[in-house]
Amino acid sequence: MPKIILPIQGMHCKSCEILIEQNLKKVEGVKRVDISHTTGQAQVYFDSNRPDQSSLENAVIESGYKIGKKQKNGWLSKDVSDYQNLFYGAVVLFVVYYVTRGFGLFNVNVNTENSGLGVVFLVGLVAGISTCMAMVGGLVLGLSARHAELHPEATAQQKFRPHLYFNLGRVVGFAVLGGIIGLFGSAFKLSAGFLGILTFVVSLVMIFLGLKLIAIFPFLQDKNIALPKSIAKFFGLGKENREYSHRGAIMSGVATFFLPCGFTQAMQLYAVSSGSFFQGAEIMGLFALGTAPGLLGIGGLSSIFKGRKARIFFAAAGIAVILFGWFNIGNASHLFGSNLESNEPVKSTVQEEQVVYMDQDFDGYSPNVFTVEKGRPVKWVINSKTSFSCASYIVMRKFNIGKPLQQGENIFYFNPTEIGEFKFSCSMGM
Repeated sequence: MPKIILPIQGMHCKSCEILIEQNLKKVEGVKRVDISHTTGQAQVYFDSNRPDQSSLENAVIESGYKIGKKQKNGWLSKDVSDYQNLFYGAVVLFVVYYVTRGFGLFNVNVNTENSGLGVVFLVGLVAGISTCMAMVGGLVLGLSARHAELHPEATAQQKFRPHLYFNLGRVVGFAVLGGIIGLFGSAFKLSAGFLGILTFVVSLVMIFLGLKLIAIFPFLQDKNIALPKSIAKFFGLGKENREYSHRGAIMSGVATFFLPCGFTQAMQLYAVSSGSFFQGAEIMGLFALGTAPGLLGIGGLSSIFKGRKARIFFAAAGIAVILFGWFNIGNASHLFGSNLESNEPVKSTVQEEQVVYMDQDFDGYSPNVFTVEKGRPVKWVINSKTSFSCASYIVMRKFNIGKPLQQGENIFYFNPTEIGEFKFSCSMGM
């Protein structure tokens, strides 16, 4: 059977082959198509009627690829369209940010003194579009957008399906683990130093994925990070088919219980204080259910775009994920080197202590800057107005302070023996 050989640029997996093959077979006269992403060629077979060359090339271009011999990936893209997509993606991200900010979605508040399961669900809704979005959402956005990029032939339903299983695993896993920590109490605790390291590692993964998504560094396209097996299975990374691992998606959702999200830790402390398996399960399960709409929204965006719109979305997602990663690296730096133990009052009998007062509420700390005198003991009085907040766990690594705040007055003592600036933050380093 006679054939036409088409050189194609941009293929990197079996999914690319499937998508191009589907479009080439729609061209009149085409009988069979053999494509290899390793050689960068498509062999198009026909009978008596030779297919129109321009129609074949357009089918490749409409699939999101280019006609031309496979080239070695350079450091920077030479394709003007890649930079155009990056510009349009930045504009889209800028518009989305300011529209969202204009509607006040970044300032959603749960100002309530009552501790009930309804409040837990509301806190989950807020967390899903705030700090959890910066950590869990940023990672999900990077991986899901990358997955959609690697599997352009999959339907929107196929691309969205893992997110349903991911959130199912998240809700069920949070409920079971919440019950366990509710039963066994404060024996469950991750150190601030460990959370700092975990935040740093996850942030590097996010930045790496973001750099790949913006597509202006071709040499990165063949590079991969060895992610945990469950996450890799969830998103199908490294597999040459379009089927998803439901089990991997579920286990990935469960694993986010241990990611350093401040709201998650606040709810974990609430579950610990319940002293009950069933109450702990209710608290963490409802919280995870509240975060689901925000995380599912990310999955939906990654699933619906195709062609040129998909490239612009990937660029916008890449920029967002890089910013999330950079933001979290800055936070993680506040937690490194922490050796956080219970800070017991140590009063000086020589010099009079200096007292500073601070409020902690849903929005953070107020005031959040103090000037104290060197060499005089400090009595730090923190009035916690709500436990349902990322800020309800205070960290100051310089003076080994690290403790969940109880509603009402919390008192810490330290002695500044040197001049300098000493940062304090929540357990996410924010």
